[in-house]
Amino acid sequence: MYLEGNGGTKVRDALEQFENALELNPTPIEAQAALYNKACCHAYREESKKAAECLRTALRDYNLKFGTILNDPDLAPFRASPEFKKLQEEALRGGEDVGSGFRRDLKLISEVQAPFRGVRRFFYVALTAAAGISTFFTIPRLIIAVQGGDGAPDLLETAGNAAINIGGIVVLVALYFWENKREEKQISRNETLSRLPVRLSTNRIIELVQLRDITRPVILAGSKESVTRAMQRAERYRTELLKRGVLLIPVIFGASQKDQAKPRGFGTRRAAASVPSVGGDFEKRTESIAAKSRLKAELRFKADIVSPEQWERGSVF
Repeated sequence: MYLEGNGGTKVRDALEQFENALELNPTPIEAQAALYNKACCHAYREESKKAAECLRTALRDYNLKFGTILNDPDLAPFRASPEFKKLQEEALRGGEDVGSGFRRDLKLISEVQAPFRGVRRFFYVALTAAAGISTFFTIPRLIIAVQGGDGAPDLLETAGNAAINIGGIVVLVALYFWENKREEKQISRNETLSRLPVRLSTNRIIELVQLRDITRPVILAGSKESVTRAMQRAERYRTELLKRGVLLIPVIFGASQKDQAKPRGFGTRRAAASVPSVGGDFEKRTESIAAKSRLKAELRFKADIVSPEQWERGSVF
């Protein structure tokens, strides 16, 4: 299915057909395909919540593989939405493969961005253990001090030591979890950014992560005036930038959807019966030499963003 020109009408008609198909007592494969294609239609219309509901049902009831959602360019706008993150977390709790290898890469990137995080966490654990051991010996002394009697330690001093140890444990544990939360937030932010969709000069929609090892995407983000000025300056060095594999991606914050690239098509739609067999590992797809060669041939000097709101919401600028 390929939509252009009057794509909105075709998407609406397609949605009606898929809804009718679901009412005709379909087989599991047919139901999975109808729900999946409904989700693609909703993603095209940037109706992320409706797309998530269709995919959730297909995952839960009709054995859809999460890898299919990760791989399909038709769902690129959906993968940049908060609903995708929720769906991914649900699938992860259910034991699905949600691109763990990709998250490992993001974790490594996070460690490079914060190289001393691991060292800090080590000291948090070590100091917490030391404070715990000290508390283990201080509590009995505190009990003896409270009871009083000959040879009892000083109550105020012992209570102060116990308070310091317990307070230290609380602070160190809080710092440890805060560090973990910061790391997860950074990984989530990087993942959201890497899933943002762009449109190549050939009208093909891909995600930023698919450009790795192929080109050097440079995001020019800001007001319309600043981005326009940056693009004009870059034009002077167009030849040199192309030789170095630079791909410029202008992002105008605050611009309406009319000012940015709009989705024009789904690309090639696979047959419904083939849906269950799709869903190979995401890394294998992006690392395929043939796929990279085809993608590299489509790259030019500039790529346009898809779904400006998702870019503005998901960017790190």
